[in-house]
Amino acid sequence: MLAIAGPRARNPVFNRRHTIAAYIIAQVEVTDPDRFGEYAKLAPIAAEKYGGRYLARGGATAALEGNWNPPRVVIVEFPSLEQAKRFYDSPEYQQAKQARSGAANMKLIAVEGV
Repeated sequence: MLAIAGPRARNPVFNRRHTIAAYIIAQVEVTDPDRFGEYAKLAPIAAEKYGGRYLARGGATAALEGNWNPPRVVIVEFPSLEQAKRFYDSPEYQQAKQARSGAANMKLIAVEGV
């Protein structure tokens, strides 16, 4: 059994086996929209196969603090951090990445939820 400390230890939901959702957050700068279109077709198919669900995909953003103004933000929810990593390393997503090559500059992170 997983040992949990802190506030979660007092929460009965976390006292049994629990998978915490994770999120891939991407900052995207599209440099070739035509070529990026193929990536945009392939990536969601790969994400869905690994339990991913898009929460945000290039909608309007508003800087609330600081000067961060990314050109495009994408957020994909996965059932766990392990599943997010499986998606990223999957042959399906590698094919999407190859299609994206030269069409966009991306920064990606994966983060566990609460």
